[in-house]
Amino acid sequence: MTRMPPPYQPSSYESEPHPLIVLEGVSGIGKSTLAGLLTERLKASGLHTLPGPHTGWSSTVNNTLRSLPQFAFYLSGVLHASDRLRLARVHGPVVADRYLSSVIACHSAIHHVPVDVVTELLEPFRLYLETPTRTYYLRCSESELRTRLAVKTDVKSDDTDLLNVPGRLPRLLANFAQVAEADHTAVQVETDGKTPRELADWVIADLEYSCA
Repeated sequence: MTRMPPPYQPSSYESEPHPLIVLEGVSGIGKSTLAGLLTERLKASGLHTLPGPHTGWSSTVNNTLRSLPQFAFYLSGVLHASDRLRLARVHGPVVADRYLSSVIACHSAIHHVPVDVVTELLEPFRLYLETPTRTYYLRCSESELRTRLAVKTDVKSDDTDLLNVPGRLPRLLANFAQVAEADHTAVQVETDGKTPRELADWVIADLEYSCA
C-alpha cells in the first residue's frame, strides 16, 4: 500500500506507541476473560474486534451477504479497528480481543477458502494495519474446550457452530496454526490446566521480557 492518496494513509502520531497485546484463538477458549484481567492489571484500554459500529451489523451481514462481500465487511472492520488501536496505544497499553488473524482464520474456515487466498486478499492493506507487540494464540484440548463452552454464559452462534458444524473446529484449529506460523508477533500459549490469573501472570512476564 505505497503512494496512496493522503486520505487513505493511516494517521501518524509523534509519541512512541505503548504495547499492543492481541489475544487470538477459537471461540470459548477464554480470550475475553484473559483480556479483562490484562486490561485491569496493565491499566490498559481494551478493544474487541470487530468494534462498533461493525459489531452491530455482523449478524445481518453473515445471514444475507455472500462470501466476498462478507470478506469486504470484515476487512473494513479490521481497518477501522486498526485506527482505534493506533490512537489508543498513544495513551497507554492496549489489549485486543481478536484482530487480523481471526478475520483470516474464521473467514477461511466458514467459507472453505484456503488461508493463503484470504491472506493474499488482505495483502494490499497490510501496511495500513497496526502491528501488535505480541499476538498470543491461545490453545487447549477439545475436551477442555467443551468444558469451557458448557459453562459460558454469553453463548453465541460462533460458539455453537464450533462444535455442531461438521469439520468447523478442526478447520479453525488448523487455520490458526497456519496463520500463527507466518506471524512474527506470534506466541503460542497452551491453556489446559491453567487458570485465567495464571495465564495473565505468564503473559505479563513474557511481555516484560520482550520489551526489556
